[in-house]
Amino acid sequence: MRKYTRFVVESTRPHYILWGSVPCPPIPVGQKFNGLCRRSLGAQTADAKGSTSMGARSGRQYLDSLRDDRQIWIDGARVADVTKDRRFAAAARTMADLYDMQHDPALQERLTYASPTSGDRVGLSFIQPKSVDDLVRRRDMVKTWMDATCGMFGRSPDFMNIMVTGFACAAQAFGGADKKYSQNISNYYLYCRENDVAMTHTLVNPQVDRSKSVEKQDKDLAAKIVKETDAGIVIRGARMVSTLCAYSHDLLVMPSTYLANSEEARPYAFGFAVAVNAPGFRFICRPSVIHSEAASPMDYPLAARLDETDAMVIFDDVLVPWERVFIHRDPEMCNGLYNRTGAMPQIMHQFTTKNLAKAEFMMGLAFAIARATKIDAHLHVQGMLAELIQFTEFARACLRASEADAKPNAWGFMTPAAMPLWTVRMMFPKMFIRMCEIIQTLGAGGLVAVPSYAELSGPMRADVETYFQAANADARQRIKLFRLAFDAAVSSFSGRQQLYERYYSGDPVRLAGTLYEIYDKAPYIDHITDMLDHLEARHVQQ
Repeated sequence: MRKYTRFVVESTRPHYILWGSVPCPPIPVGQKFNGLCRRSLGAQTADAKGSTSMGARSGRQYLDSLRDDRQIWIDGARVADVTKDRRFAAAARTMADLYDMQHDPALQERLTYASPTSGDRVGLSFIQPKSVDDLVRRRDMVKTWMDATCGMFGRSPDFMNIMVTGFACAAQAFGGADKKYSQNISNYYLYCRENDVAMTHTLVNPQVDRSKSVEKQDKDLAAKIVKETDAGIVIRGARMVSTLCAYSHDLLVMPSTYLANSEEARPYAFGFAVAVNAPGFRFICRPSVIHSEAASPMDYPLAARLDETDAMVIFDDVLVPWERVFIHRDPEMCNGLYNRTGAMPQIMHQFTTKNLAKAEFMMGLAFAIARATKIDAHLHVQGMLAELIQFTEFARACLRASEADAKPNAWGFMTPAAMPLWTVRMMFPKMFIRMCEIIQTLGAGGLVAVPSYAELSGPMRADVETYFQAANADARQRIKLFRLAFDAAVSSFSGRQQLYERYYSGDPVRLAGTLYEIYDKAPYIDHITDMLDHLEARHVQQ
């Protein structure tokens, strides 16, 4: 199997994490290769495992921290080391690159800030926003990471960082039954911020009998509290879907679906965090979308480095320490948690930024295809490209509107306006599927016929260089472009991305119902009623 050298492009905005296609030995940190240099790691103040306060992690520390006793299973076998396994190593290195960006002098101010407690530089996605400027700074940080991964690495650490921070901004809301839970979520937030903890999460019960609520299942497979001890609560059962589990340090388990406020439902009403290598944990992953037999990593340039991995989580009597418990046997607290705490607008602000980066990437890809083959001269093609412009600017406008109309929550932390973000949340899945369709239409048969990048150095090189040219691109450029387009819009990687966009933030049917319920309909109904009353009064007067 060939080994390929990985390098990053030395640019400020956007900062792309790319793959080189030259077989050669690994490059030592800081050593130049063909004029490009992998980023230096920077100084740190703690060990690689994050056992003490360390501030923003470096890539090396991050990779070292993954070499623990976690149980990651895939293709019928346990993974010994996710940093070396062919199905996981590339995404682990992508994560490391993101962490290394925090130590780039050109990006440090954009990606980190001084911790209010330790003074160390910590990830800016952990900032508790107190002003609109803080929201804008955080958005710029998220956008920098998302631009580096083309918006295709949706569960990069900033997602969960912002979720936990959102909960901490409303920590008091967790203390209804017992004030210790408020303190627990605050302490956990501080721990994550000061140690740059990478988190995965799981919210949904296994799909068994979807016609019945969790406490009424004939097959009791969902994770639940089976007992309490002096040390903590014991969890048995399963949850799905844990994205990024192979690359995380902790798992956050929180409620999602509605729970009956009954004694039978109480064992399923919990929220907690626990280390992914805790005794009793097992993660069973779906097969990788990486094409390990590809002749060149340029054949699938997105799948080769951005497969986040999704898994079912098995809890085999996992002990969760009391200090990591945030909700305990409390269905009322679980229901409406995200809106009650105001965490959801913070989360939506993050993934709307992801959506913007993704829309910009797909738009740029379509522009490049159209320009290469000169189809941008046709009006119907311009119409499709205009759709991509609309999708991109829609996301950008809603993001900015959420910041312009932001208001402090009950505890003084600035919260983005929810409705513009809800709109993107509901619309973007349809938009992304249409983006893929447009790329497929523009590429047409060229996407089916594009050869491996390896052909450019094979025996058929002369034929390839002659017959795979485009009007505005030589064969090398055209093959690179169309392989990227294939991976973005046609491949199994793209299929997973489309499914992810449909469901990562919840069931779209239930979300639509929730949006209708929470939307302030009264002013608009009153407007119609007043207009009709006014017209009626005028008619009577005549």
